[in-house]
Amino acid sequence: MTPLALLIVALLAALLLGLPIFMSLGIATCIALLVSDVPLNMIPQVLFRGVDQFPLLAIPCFILAGSLMESGGVTRQIIDVVGKPAGRIYGGLGVTTILACMFFSAISGSGPGTTAAVGALMIPAMIREGYGRDYAGAVASSGGTLGILIPPSNPMIIYGVIANVSITGMFLAGIIPGLMIGLAHCFVAWYVGKRCDFKGSGEKFTWGDFFKACWRSKWALSTPVVILGSIYSGICTPVEASVIAVFYGFFVGGMINRQLNFEKILQALTDAVLTGGTVIIIVGTSTLYGQLLAMEQAPQKLANAILAISQNWYFVLLLLIGVFYLLGMFMETLSTIIILTPVLLPVVTKLGIDPIHFGIIFIVTNEVAFLTPPLGVNLFVACKLADVSLERLSIHVLPHILAITFCILILAYFPQISVWLPHLLGYGK
Repeated sequence: MTPLALLIVALLAALLLGLPIFMSLGIATCIALLVSDVPLNMIPQVLFRGVDQFPLLAIPCFILAGSLMESGGVTRQIIDVVGKPAGRIYGGLGVTTILACMFFSAISGSGPGTTAAVGALMIPAMIREGYGRDYAGAVASSGGTLGILIPPSNPMIIYGVIANVSITGMFLAGIIPGLMIGLAHCFVAWYVGKRCDFKGSGEKFTWGDFFKACWRSKWALSTPVVILGSIYSGICTPVEASVIAVFYGFFVGGMINRQLNFEKILQALTDAVLTGGTVIIIVGTSTLYGQLLAMEQAPQKLANAILAISQNWYFVLLLLIGVFYLLGMFMETLSTIIILTPVLLPVVTKLGIDPIHFGIIFIVTNEVAFLTPPLGVNLFVACKLADVSLERLSIHVLPHILAITFCILILAYFPQISVWLPHLLGYGK
C-alpha cells in the first residue's frame, strides 16, 4: 500500500474508532512515515512550523475574553437591549435569542460558547413563558452557529493561517453573510412562533425605553466596536485586538458590572488554556499530516480528479458543499478546515474562485455541522439546557438548517456578497 493510501485509510480507521482528531492524525502520519522515504528529522521541524504561527495566539485570547464577558454580566445586558424591539412580536423571545447570539458572536468567536452563553439565560425564559422546550432549544442552538461566522471567528483565524489569507479580510467577508443568515434565523423563529401561537411580551415598544436600555448597557454594546473597530481601522492586528478584548472583559465584568470573582476568572482562564491548547495540538499534527499529503501530491491528484468530472465552478462548488455537509456530521469544524483546506484550496483557485469567498462558504457549511447529529455540538449544549432529547431537537432545527442552506446557495453563486467589503478595503484581489 502506498504512503498516500495509508494516510487516508489509517486516518479514517482511527476516526471510526472514536479516537481524538489529533491522535488520529498523529497515528496516520506515523504509519505512513514507516513506509515512506521521508527523513524522520523533518517531523520536529514541521510540527514547530505548524504551531509557530503568530495569529494562533488570538484564539485563546478571544475565548478568554468571551468567558470573562459572559461571567461578567455582558450577555444579560445584550439580551436586555435586543429584547426591547423584538420581544413583543410572535416568537419574540426566540427572535431576541437570535439577535443576542448575533451580538455575542462578535465577542466570543465560538459556536458552542455562544449557544451556552445566550441559551443559559434565554432557554429557561422561553420555557417559563410557555414556549415549547423543542422550540427554545432549536432557536438557541441555531443562533449559536453564528459564533463561527460573525467576526471575530476562531475558524476564520485557522483558515486564514492555513490558506495564507488575510484574517482581517476574512473577518470583513463574514459581516454581510453573518447578518444575512442571522436575519434568516430571525424569520424562522418568528414564523414558527406565529404558527405555534408563541406570543411576545405584549409590551409596547418605545424609543425612550430602548435608548435607556442602550445607555444602561453601553459598556456591553461597545464591546464589538472596541474589538472589531480596532482591527478594521488598522490600529491593531487581530492578535493585538484579542488582548485588548481580554483587558476590556476584565474592565467591564470586574470594575463596571462587579460580577467577576476569583473563581470565575480561574474558570475562564482554564477554559482558554484547555481549548487553546487543543487547537494548537491539532494544528501541529495536521500540519505534519498535510506536509505528507503534499509530498505525495494529493492536492494535485484530487484537483485533476475533480476537474476531470467538471470544470464548471458552479458544479464543483455545489459538489464541495455536499461533501462538507456529509463530513460535518462526523468531524469537528476545526478538524475539517485544517485537513481539507490545503487539499482543496489548489482546486478552487485553479477554477478562479477567490480564496476568501471559498473560506466563507467553507465556514458557513460548517455551521450546519453544529446542528447535525451525531456530532452536532450545539445540539448537545441546547439539549442539556432545554432538557429535551437529541432526537426531538434534531427535528426542530430542520427549518433553521433549510434557512442556512438557502443562504449558502445564495452566497456560493453570488460571491460579491462575501468579497465586496474586503475587496473594497484592499484585501484579496
